[in-house]
Amino acid sequence: MAGAFLVQGMVFIALTTKLPAIQDKFGLSPLAFSGLMLMLVLCAGVGSLSAEWLAPRRGSALGLRVGFVLIVIALPVLGLSGSLWGLGLAMAVYGLGLGMVDAGTNMQGVALEHDYGRPIMPTFHGAWTLGGILGTLVSLATKDLSLGASATILVVLPLLILGAPLLKVGGVIVPIGDDGAPVPWRRILLVGAAIVLFYMVDTATTTWGPTYLDKTFGASNAIVAVATLPYLLASLAARGLGDGLTARFGAAPLLRGGTLIAVVGLATVVFAPAWPLVMVGFLILGTGIAVIAPLSYSAAALIARESVDSDDPIAVRAKVDAVIARFNQFNYLGAILGSVMTGAVGNDSLRYGFAVPMILVLGILPLAKHFGNRRTR
Repeated sequence: MAGAFLVQGMVFIALTTKLPAIQDKFGLSPLAFSGLMLMLVLCAGVGSLSAEWLAPRRGSALGLRVGFVLIVIALPVLGLSGSLWGLGLAMAVYGLGLGMVDAGTNMQGVALEHDYGRPIMPTFHGAWTLGGILGTLVSLATKDLSLGASATILVVLPLLILGAPLLKVGGVIVPIGDDGAPVPWRRILLVGAAIVLFYMVDTATTTWGPTYLDKTFGASNAIVAVATLPYLLASLAARGLGDGLTARFGAAPLLRGGTLIAVVGLATVVFAPAWPLVMVGFLILGTGIAVIAPLSYSAAALIARESVDSDDPIAVRAKVDAVIARFNQFNYLGAILGSVMTGAVGNDSLRYGFAVPMILVLGILPLAKHFGNRRTR
């Protein structure tokens, strides 16, 4: 399962480091490129909803594999396309695959976490981050290759996951609420608000970080290619420690402390006079904010599991899968805020674009109490 997270992160980050090149190739303004990113995010939302429909019927493993197939199809088209229409089509297909993979990996992850009986989602998300680091290094190694060649190389990675063993469940149809117990959406919405704010910051960093160094500071291509590497390294370290810290201190204190550290990191990014300090800011940011996403999925799965009025483990899995797939939509709302709003507000200067998440991320502080204070030994 960790391999699926790793490949997803590797492909996604390798692709985002190529965004400035794609923007230059087609002569897109930040505002126009924000529109293209909005389309990708909306398609990812459709992909996640497709995974929600599929999981209770055939299992989350099938949806995960279908998502990787779509990514395999989209990458070469994206890299080789010479027209804006071709680029848009490829990004739409990639978005559908991205949504299915996002939902599928997290469905599988929370199910395994429940089976293990201890926090392991930070480790899974750490595998995603490790993949992102490897993707950054691949991007650096292929910086002199064409977009088509770079994208085609990435196709090999999702192909390797298609035959991997995954957690299986299927053969039942259990739509949300049909077990007689409604899902407590109010509690899930409060947890979801935190993950919206996380992905707003995360997407702003991974999508616009390279462009920020390129357009605002005139950094070299090599520096632009590794713009998000400090953020990813810090996130990897934080998530690697996340299982143990969550078990020892609980989710709520971890979220509060991480949020305050994230604000310091974003302030450093916004007010930095030169690109090296921007990268220091990304390092601080990753240290603080990285554990919010995995803890959000864990909290949502626990709330969903507590609402199931059945002792049948298959029925429980089916309902939790459906809830997690729908919860995954918060991911894309945050991505819209991070990619589209940051680009739109930062159309004249991305300093303004990064100032918005610097302020809004403080909203996680009052939401932390809804994650509970459970500790395990």
